[in-house]
Amino acid sequence: MNAVSTPTALQRWFPILDWGRRYNRSLLTADGVAAVVVTLMLIPQSLAYALLAGLPAQAGLYASMAPLVLYALMGSSGTLAVGPAAVTSLMTAASVGAVAAQGSVAYTEAALMLALLSGALMLVMGAARLGFLANFLSHPVISGFVSASGLLIAASQLKHLLGVPLHGENLLQLLPQLWHNLSSLHVPTSAMGLGALALLLLVRRQLKPGLKRLGVSAGAADLAAKAAPVVVLLLSIALSAVWQLAEQGVRVVGTVPQGLPPLTLPGGSTGGWAAPWALAQALWVPALLISLVGFVESVSVGQSLAAKRRERIDPDAELRALGLSNLGAGLSGGFPVTGGFSRSVVNFDAGARTPAAGIFTAVGLALAALFLTPWLFHLPQATLAATIMVAVLTLVDVGVFARTWHYAKADFIALLLTFGLTLAVGVEAGLIAGVSASVLLLLYRTSRPHIAVVGQVPGTEHYRNVLRHVVLEQPGILGLRVDESLYFANARFLEDTIAAQVAVRPGVRHVVLQCSAVNDIDASALESLETINARLQASGVQLHLSEVKGPVHDRLKRSHLLAELSGQVFLTHHQAVMALAPSEPV
Repeated sequence: MNAVSTPTALQRWFPILDWGRRYNRSLLTADGVAAVVVTLMLIPQSLAYALLAGLPAQAGLYASMAPLVLYALMGSSGTLAVGPAAVTSLMTAASVGAVAAQGSVAYTEAALMLALLSGALMLVMGAARLGFLANFLSHPVISGFVSASGLLIAASQLKHLLGVPLHGENLLQLLPQLWHNLSSLHVPTSAMGLGALALLLLVRRQLKPGLKRLGVSAGAADLAAKAAPVVVLLLSIALSAVWQLAEQGVRVVGTVPQGLPPLTLPGGSTGGWAAPWALAQALWVPALLISLVGFVESVSVGQSLAAKRRERIDPDAELRALGLSNLGAGLSGGFPVTGGFSRSVVNFDAGARTPAAGIFTAVGLALAALFLTPWLFHLPQATLAATIMVAVLTLVDVGVFARTWHYAKADFIALLLTFGLTLAVGVEAGLIAGVSASVLLLLYRTSRPHIAVVGQVPGTEHYRNVLRHVVLEQPGILGLRVDESLYFANARFLEDTIAAQVAVRPGVRHVVLQCSAVNDIDASALESLETINARLQASGVQLHLSEVKGPVHDRLKRSHLLAELSGQVFLTHHQAVMALAPSEPV
């Protein structure tokens, strides 16, 4: 009997049925401790991301409760913590701001609809096993988008940090306004915001190593560093209340409704939207982009953390779980959520073993919403802005530009295009341009595949590029290795290359295509092979294939090519050479 049982179809859809039956006191303790640590971090972070999304502070708490519970039902990662994230919050603000005015009922309803649409799209993609679609977001595109988004997020928070009026979705709009409005800088707000920013940066970089130098254990120092933002939040609340900063013009969070998330539905009651259907039509493209970005971020984080414990996650299960989580966010007063990097790493480091840690975290946040929200009245928005700016510092990867330039110039173009357009135009334009550039570059590269003339390495049965190795060639045989699958974009290039090579070798009587790197041949490429075969045959040259992979050969047998092929199909390239030139010394 196998040590590890194969999960049933129901368990694949609901992994809680698998890990839940093995749950014990040891796992409960580990998950409970992790939940306490993550809850302390999420209280200020959730409020800050709601501010970034342009929503009331309580929306951040609401978006961090139901999604955590629902993810635990279908998620395949034991450590992924689902909730609001910096990039998706920025995308929410940009998307919703295009259809409704911030602060209006319509704006809140649009955010709910965005979460519902994102959830529905993810569920459909997960059920259809379309997780591979996220592969179209290449690493350079994601790096450029995330780095630019980090800078854009930081710039967007300067209005709260400094108390200056700023409006816009990109740096071309924000920076000129900042320059012209610096004279109206609000001193009390700036003092609070910059002070909180400096304190958060100091705590982030120096508290943990400083405590260790004082003899504090590594675990206690780590816990203190994670809880420090809550202390900064409490300190700013205390200062705001004692000095009555709200009366001096410092914007505070104000009244936060006390209680659990309500059941919410986007009704489209104001702002000119006659029906939710019209709202859905306006938001489905942004919802799709948010779904893809959120999925890529979640899977990247989940896979990296799972690898540390020699575990694995199921991308399609993650799509379904994130879809259900977003539906929960949309129905409970939240906004689009994903598996955040910082909260997931903290969850992992704190010892979380199963998704139950997320359930316990949701309970902790629910208690905070029930009993702690009155204390948030005097919380300065400048402190939340500082929290956001510190969080997004880790998103900006300056070194990726030099690394990509030195390794792949084409990828650098996609990276630079994504980065530049995200900063100059906006998040949606940057992401769409980056994906489009990546797809076009892929088509360009694969439309001109590497096709090498190969010869025999002396004393072996190996065949290598004649331009890179000292090899033996048979005078009547032209061996060509195609290093790419054959499809519509490169079929004509193959025709032209073979014609050109045969033209400069009048003594050639056999052309052998080595297909060891060909994983697929589509209908267009099949037609090109038939054309090549007919043209070569008309000029007295036979076409042969070697090292054709099994699945490709099976498909070719369903066509007319093999029956009409002037030559043969050989198991190995060496076998082809031996059969076609047996009398020649090799």
